[in-house]
Amino acid sequence: MDDDDDDIPQLSSHTLAALQEFYLEQQQREGMKTSQGFNQYSVGSIEEDWQLSQFWYSDETASRLANEAVVAAGKGGRIACVSAPSVYQKLKEQDGKEFSVCILEYDRRFSVYGEEFIFYDYNQPLNLPENLLPHSFDIVIADPPYLSEECLQKTAETIKYLTKGKILLCTGAIMEEQAAKHLGVKICKFIPKHSRNLANEFRCYVNYTSGLD
Repeated sequence: MDDDDDDIPQLSSHTLAALQEFYLEQQQREGMKTSQGFNQYSVGSIEEDWQLSQFWYSDETASRLANEAVVAAGKGGRIACVSAPSVYQKLKEQDGKEFSVCILEYDRRFSVYGEEFIFYDYNQPLNLPENLLPHSFDIVIADPPYLSEECLQKTAETIKYLTKGKILLCTGAIMEEQAAKHLGVKICKFIPKHSRNLANEFRCYVNYTSGLD
Protein backbone atom coordinates (compact mmCIF):
# COMPACT_ATOMS: atom_id res chain seq x y z
CA MET A 1 0.00 0.00 0.00
CA ASP A 2 1.25 3.48 -0.86
CA ASP A 3 2.31 5.48 2.18
CA ASP A 4 0.15 8.34 0.93
CA ASP A 5 -2.92 6.21 1.53
CA ASP A 6 -2.46 6.81 5.26
CA ASP A 7 -3.19 10.51 4.67
CA ILE A 8 -6.62 9.92 3.15
CA PRO A 9 -9.57 9.93 5.59
CA GLN A 10 -10.61 6.29 5.85
CA LEU A 11 -14.10 4.88 5.39
CA SER A 12 -15.35 2.62 8.13
CA SER A 13 -16.01 -1.03 7.34
CA HIS A 14 -19.73 -0.40 7.69
CA THR A 15 -19.58 2.29 5.01
CA LEU A 16 -17.55 0.10 2.68
CA ALA A 17 -20.16 -2.62 3.06
CA ALA A 18 -22.81 -0.11 2.00
CA LEU A 19 -21.04 0.86 -1.23
CA GLN A 20 -23.32 -1.19 -3.45
CA GLU A 21 -26.39 0.36 -1.89
CA PHE A 22 -24.85 3.82 -2.28
CA TYR A 23 -24.30 3.39 -6.02
CA LEU A 24 -27.86 2.18 -6.48
CA GLU A 25 -29.10 5.26 -4.63
CA GLN A 26 -26.86 7.42 -6.79
CA GLN A 27 -28.40 6.02 -9.97
CA GLN A 28 -31.87 6.67 -8.60
CA ARG A 29 -30.99 10.26 -7.65
CA GLU A 30 -29.57 10.94 -11.11
CA GLY A 31 -32.82 9.66 -12.59
CA MET A 32 -34.83 11.99 -10.36
CA LYS A 33 -32.69 14.98 -11.31
CA THR A 34 -33.41 14.48 -14.98
CA SER A 35 -37.14 14.04 -14.42
CA GLN A 36 -37.73 16.99 -12.09
CA GLY A 37 -36.14 20.21 -10.96
CA PHE A 38 -33.71 20.20 -8.06
CA ASN A 39 -31.76 22.72 -5.98
CA GLN A 40 -28.26 22.93 -7.50
CA TYR A 41 -26.92 24.22 -4.20
CA SER A 42 -28.24 21.42 -1.99
CA VAL A 43 -25.53 19.37 -0.29
CA GLY A 44 -25.13 16.20 -2.34
CA SER A 45 -26.34 17.73 -5.62
CA ILE A 46 -22.79 17.02 -6.78
CA GLU A 47 -21.78 13.55 -5.66
CA GLU A 48 -18.71 12.81 -3.55
CA ASP A 49 -15.67 11.61 -5.46
CA TRP A 50 -13.77 9.45 -2.98
CA GLN A 51 -10.79 9.31 -5.37
CA LEU A 52 -10.41 13.05 -4.69
CA SER A 53 -10.78 12.42 -0.95
CA GLN A 54 -14.20 14.09 -0.93
CA PHE A 55 -16.47 13.40 2.02
CA TRP A 56 -19.45 15.72 2.42
CA TYR A 57 -20.63 16.95 5.81
CA SER A 58 -23.97 15.91 7.19
CA ASP A 59 -26.70 18.48 6.60
CA GLU A 60 -26.65 19.44 10.28
CA THR A 61 -22.89 20.00 10.31
CA ALA A 62 -22.91 21.95 7.04
CA SER A 63 -25.65 24.20 8.44
CA ARG A 64 -23.82 24.74 11.72
CA LEU A 65 -20.58 25.69 9.97
CA ALA A 66 -22.36 27.92 7.46
CA ASN A 67 -24.20 29.76 10.23
CA GLU A 68 -20.97 30.18 12.16
CA ALA A 69 -19.30 31.66 9.09
CA VAL A 70 -22.12 34.18 8.56
CA VAL A 71 -21.97 35.36 12.16
CA ALA A 72 -18.17 35.55 12.14
CA ALA A 73 -18.06 37.43 8.84
CA GLY A 74 -20.58 40.03 10.00
CA LYS A 75 -22.96 42.12 7.91
CA GLY A 76 -21.65 42.55 4.39
CA GLY A 77 -18.86 40.08 5.14
CA ARG A 78 -16.90 38.00 2.65
CA ILE A 79 -16.50 34.25 3.16
CA ALA A 80 -14.04 31.95 1.40
CA CYS A 81 -14.59 28.19 1.38
CA VAL A 82 -11.32 26.38 0.66
CA SER A 83 -11.88 22.70 -0.23
CA ALA A 84 -15.17 22.87 1.71
CA PRO A 85 -17.85 22.70 -0.99
CA SER A 86 -20.68 21.42 1.21
CA VAL A 87 -20.36 24.50 3.44
CA TYR A 88 -20.40 26.68 0.32
CA GLN A 89 -23.56 24.95 -0.88
CA LYS A 90 -25.24 25.44 2.47
CA LEU A 91 -24.34 29.13 2.44
CA LYS A 92 -25.84 29.49 -1.03
CA GLU A 93 -29.00 27.71 0.07
CA GLN A 94 -29.55 30.60 2.48
CA ASP A 95 -29.69 33.01 -0.46
CA GLY A 96 -28.16 35.54 1.88
CA LYS A 97 -27.86 39.16 0.91
CA GLU A 98 -25.85 40.03 4.02
CA PHE A 99 -22.69 38.26 2.85
CA SER A 100 -20.78 37.11 -0.23
CA VAL A 101 -19.02 33.81 -0.69
CA CYS A 102 -16.67 32.03 -3.08
CA ILE A 103 -15.44 28.46 -3.38
CA LEU A 104 -11.82 27.46 -3.98
CA GLU A 105 -11.93 23.87 -5.19
CA TYR A 106 -9.87 21.39 -7.23
CA ASP A 107 -12.93 19.58 -8.60
CA ARG A 108 -13.98 21.44 -11.75
CA ARG A 109 -17.53 20.06 -11.49
CA PHE A 110 -18.13 22.96 -9.11
CA SER A 111 -17.47 25.40 -11.95
CA VAL A 112 -21.24 25.19 -12.53
CA TYR A 113 -21.42 27.86 -9.80
CA GLY A 114 -19.94 30.41 -12.18
CA GLU A 115 -17.75 33.30 -11.11
CA GLU A 116 -17.83 32.22 -7.46
CA PHE A 117 -15.84 29.10 -8.40
CA ILE A 118 -12.05 29.43 -8.31
CA PHE A 119 -9.93 26.48 -9.37
CA TYR A 120 -7.60 25.61 -6.51
CA ASP A 121 -4.74 23.12 -6.17
CA TYR A 122 -3.21 23.06 -2.69
CA ASN A 123 0.12 22.07 -4.26
CA GLN A 124 0.24 25.62 -5.66
CA PRO A 125 -1.17 27.49 -2.67
CA LEU A 126 -0.64 31.01 -3.99
CA ASN A 127 -1.51 30.34 -7.62
CA LEU A 128 -4.68 32.41 -7.35
CA PRO A 129 -6.43 34.88 -9.67
CA GLU A 130 -5.12 38.44 -9.55
CA ASN A 131 -8.52 39.74 -8.49
CA LEU A 132 -8.35 37.59 -5.34
CA LEU A 133 -6.66 40.20 -3.21
CA PRO A 134 -4.69 39.39 -0.05
CA HIS A 135 -6.53 39.68 3.27
CA SER A 136 -9.84 40.30 1.52
CA PHE A 137 -12.05 37.78 3.35
CA ASP A 138 -13.54 38.25 6.79
CA ILE A 139 -13.33 34.50 7.44
CA VAL A 140 -11.82 31.54 5.63
CA ILE A 141 -13.29 28.05 6.11
CA ALA A 142 -10.95 25.27 5.02
CA ASP A 143 -11.02 21.49 4.97
CA PRO A 144 -7.71 20.22 3.54
CA PRO A 145 -8.32 17.05 1.51
CA TYR A 146 -5.55 14.99 3.13
CA LEU A 147 -4.50 14.35 6.72
CA SER A 148 -0.85 15.20 6.20
CA GLU A 149 1.27 18.05 7.46
CA GLU A 150 2.36 18.89 3.93
CA CYS A 151 -1.24 19.35 2.78
CA LEU A 152 -2.10 21.37 5.89
CA GLN A 153 0.99 23.56 5.60
CA LYS A 154 0.32 24.40 1.95
CA THR A 155 -3.38 25.03 2.56
CA ALA A 156 -2.37 27.24 5.49
CA GLU A 157 -0.43 29.45 3.07
CA THR A 158 -3.63 30.02 1.11
CA ILE A 159 -5.67 30.64 4.25
CA LYS A 160 -3.24 33.21 5.63
CA TYR A 161 -3.10 34.98 2.26
CA LEU A 162 -6.89 35.28 2.01
CA THR A 163 -8.09 36.00 5.55
CA LYS A 164 -8.28 39.32 7.33
CA GLY A 165 -7.80 37.30 10.50
CA LYS A 166 -10.52 34.73 11.23
CA ILE A 167 -9.92 31.07 10.43
CA LEU A 168 -12.24 28.06 10.72
CA LEU A 169 -10.37 24.85 9.96
CA CYS A 170 -11.91 21.39 9.74
CA THR A 171 -9.55 18.42 9.74
CA GLY A 172 -8.70 15.27 11.63
CA ALA A 173 -8.26 15.23 15.39
CA ILE A 174 -4.76 13.86 14.78
CA MET A 175 -3.83 17.18 13.14
CA GLU A 176 -4.38 19.28 16.29
CA GLU A 177 -0.70 19.95 16.95
CA GLN A 178 0.06 20.79 13.31
CA ALA A 179 -3.01 23.04 13.08
CA ALA A 180 -1.80 25.06 16.07
CA LYS A 181 1.71 25.18 14.62
CA HIS A 182 0.77 26.44 11.16
CA LEU A 183 -2.37 28.48 11.83
CA GLY A 184 -2.49 29.25 15.55
CA VAL A 185 -5.93 27.67 15.87
CA LYS A 186 -7.44 25.82 18.84
CA ILE A 187 -9.79 22.86 18.89
CA CYS A 188 -13.54 23.43 19.38
CA LYS A 189 -16.02 21.39 21.39
CA PHE A 190 -18.30 21.00 18.36
CA ILE A 191 -17.63 17.73 16.52
CA PRO A 192 -18.39 17.79 12.78
CA LYS A 193 -20.12 14.80 11.21
CA HIS A 194 -20.05 13.50 7.65
CA SER A 195 -22.90 12.07 5.60
CA ARG A 196 -20.89 8.85 5.32
CA ASN A 197 -19.27 7.48 8.45
CA LEU A 198 -15.51 7.97 8.55
CA ALA A 199 -13.12 5.97 10.68
CA ASN A 200 -11.10 9.15 11.36
CA GLU A 201 -12.29 11.54 14.06
CA PHE A 202 -12.75 15.04 12.68
CA ARG A 203 -12.70 18.31 14.62
CA CYS A 204 -13.05 22.04 14.07
CA TYR A 205 -10.38 24.58 14.95
CA VAL A 206 -10.61 28.38 15.20
CA ASN A 207 -8.44 31.35 16.11
CA TYR A 208 -11.27 33.54 17.42
CA THR A 209 -14.13 33.35 19.93
CA SER A 210 -16.69 31.26 18.09
CA GLY A 211 -20.09 29.70 18.61
CA LEU A 212 -18.66 26.20 18.20
CA ASP A 213 -17.81 25.72 21.89
